[in-house]
Amino acid sequence: MDVPLMAGTIATVVFAISNLPMLRKALRTRDVSSYSLPSIVMINAANAVYSLYVVTLPFGPVWGLHTFYVVSCAIMLVLCVRQRRAAASAPRADCDEGRLIGAGRGSDA
Repeated sequence: MDVPLMAGTIATVVFAISNLPMLRKALRTRDVSSYSLPSIVMINAANAVYSLYVVTLPFGPVWGLHTFYVVSCAIMLVLCVRQRRAAASAPRADCDEGRLIGAGRGSDA
């Protein structure tokens, strides 16, 4: 194995391993509230554009690294969108009256 290929392989493994704790926690807890949705959208857009470059390269470590980034960033985007949709549709506390907004008014009207 030549030096550039070995360096690329080692870097790919290190970069992927360094992202696994974040990805594992996000998948386990489904809590991605600390992540910026616009940032994750931009990362996914950049990955799509960068893919146009990667496909012109011979198969090698960069393909593995880029595939890992595409998949992990797509997972983060899906989790982010789902969490924000769920938060937007969930009833929230009414600060003035201590009731849930959107909850049935029933007997307290």
